[in-house]
Amino acid sequence: MALKEKFEGDIAIITLKGDLIGDPETTELKDKIGSLLADGISKIVMDLGKVKYVNSTGLGSLISALGKVRDAGGKLLLARIGDNVQNLFVITQLVKVFDTYETVDRALAVFKAKKK
Repeated sequence: MALKEKFEGDIAIITLKGDLIGDPETTELKDKIGSLLADGISKIVMDLGKVKYVNSTGLGSLISALGKVRDAGGKLLLARIGDNVQNLFVITQLVKVFDTYETVDRALAVFKAKKK
């Protein structure tokens, strides 16, 4: 799995590519979230458009990331969830836990709208 980050103002956009199925991917994601929060960045959009497969370990890392961001007073939004991952979110009822958006731009708009 590849992980890239970029910023739009005070919002971090993390783009994941590949499968989220365990170490080292889940550790890398955990470390990235921890690093952003340590730097005071608590508005995060996670782009899952290029993630093909997520297993229970991967789901656990996403849930953990959400908890850490919320504990820091921030918000984690998911964008571009593919069909396979979306089906898993529906089956596990995680669609009720995560805020998901069709595009990264729509997720960014949520953060930008709150500034006004």
